[in-house]
Amino acid sequence: MNDITDIDVPYNGWRPRPHQNALWQYLMRGGKRAIAVWHRRAGKDEVCLHHTAVQALERVGNYWHTLPEYSQARKSVWTAINPHTGLRRIDEAFPLPMRSHTNDAEMMIRLKNGSTWQCIGSDSYNRTVGSSAAGVVFSEYALCNPSAWAYMRPMLEENNGWAIFITTPRGRNHAFDMFKYAQARAGWFSQVLAVSDTGALTEAQQDDALEEYKALYGADVGRAAYEQEYECSFNAMVIGSIWGAEMAEVRAEGRILDSVAALPDRPVNRCWDLGVSDDTSIWFWQAQGSQIVLLDHVAASGVGVEWFRDEIFRRHEQHGWLHGNDHVPHDAKVKEWGSGRTRVETMSSLGLKPILVPMATIEDGVNAVRRLLPLCVFHPRCEDGGISALEQYRREWDDEKKAFRASAVHDWTSHPADAFRYLAMSYKPAPPRVIKVPAPTGWHIPPPAEPRKGIRL
Repeated sequence: MNDITDIDVPYNGWRPRPHQNALWQYLMRGGKRAIAVWHRRAGKDEVCLHHTAVQALERVGNYWHTLPEYSQARKSVWTAINPHTGLRRIDEAFPLPMRSHTNDAEMMIRLKNGSTWQCIGSDSYNRTVGSSAAGVVFSEYALCNPSAWAYMRPMLEENNGWAIFITTPRGRNHAFDMFKYAQARAGWFSQVLAVSDTGALTEAQQDDALEEYKALYGADVGRAAYEQEYECSFNAMVIGSIWGAEMAEVRAEGRILDSVAALPDRPVNRCWDLGVSDDTSIWFWQAQGSQIVLLDHVAASGVGVEWFRDEIFRRHEQHGWLHGNDHVPHDAKVKEWGSGRTRVETMSSLGLKPILVPMATIEDGVNAVRRLLPLCVFHPRCEDGGISALEQYRREWDDEKKAFRASAVHDWTSHPADAFRYLAMSYKPAPPRVIKVPAPTGWHIPPPAEPRKGIRL
């Protein structure tokens, strides 16, 4: 289908705006992969909702609109209203005559032809286990858990499904990597649209937005926020990022290298953040002289310690790593309901080597990471879900107090960040080498006597 005029029912008079047309035409011609880095209020979700409606009519299947967190979906998409029309966006894309059922509690719409459309969260992508999708939209992908795409990608490849990534930048993280990848791949659509490209806002509106950010965050941070949100700058700092400066140095100094490898005669250790109802995160690392080499990172949810044990053994065997210790948080010694055993005992019974990380405050751990990061070198295996989490681990802005909250945002970045804190708290640099000086023998050899005057020797 090449022309949107062929489609009448889903649109209720809707047509793409001029700056949206390139993406729209790519999708209407059957494009399967797209990433659109558009400025705030450019209509990213709007285009994707209408495209999904078309696809849901043409091909019966499940379609997901993925937000960074499930709790955001209701406000951002489900109840969102188009200010130009006064209608809910989902009612514009999926008019009531198309539907057979609407489930408000689960934010799901079932169409009369059998297709379903639903809002989900990247923070709980494991809830989709056992289901399949014909199309997926990742909204604000820079804030999404990249593991969600790693999970969904094979599913879409198998059933010839499509995926759209829409976002504003959040530093040079996994969304930036995805954009660079798309630029180099045939068949992908990739586009950056700053506010100066679209004309969606007048100069006066742009000036107002800039002044508002500066009033909220201060001159420097406010301008960075504006450049991020409206100029689509990947180089602007992530607002509220806790280790943003240190991670920017990691990238600027080229400390993410394919060439890094474990020394074969030294153990590779692991640091864990043990989740219960959410993710468990593990960093694989080795001390090499004054450097810490981060070799890999794994995170998953909804699986037991046995799964992680198997994954650890597989990776060690694959790379020929010697097994080291498993550094775990102090609460791993608490007995679990049902088994009556501590996690430390369970891990030991599975052939792992748990060691409790000393108790410390979160702030002490945060500062320990700041001291450790300048010593760190990363393998690219750590990018998705690992490095990107350290870059995005951030404090949330409190509009009422006009300050960042003391605690960090609890989202998918929390678990890799916590595991890295445990690494920083457990790592002990090698003691300085002491060169022993031989003790004096007690014997004293006097210098030769000077000749007396007038005496010939």
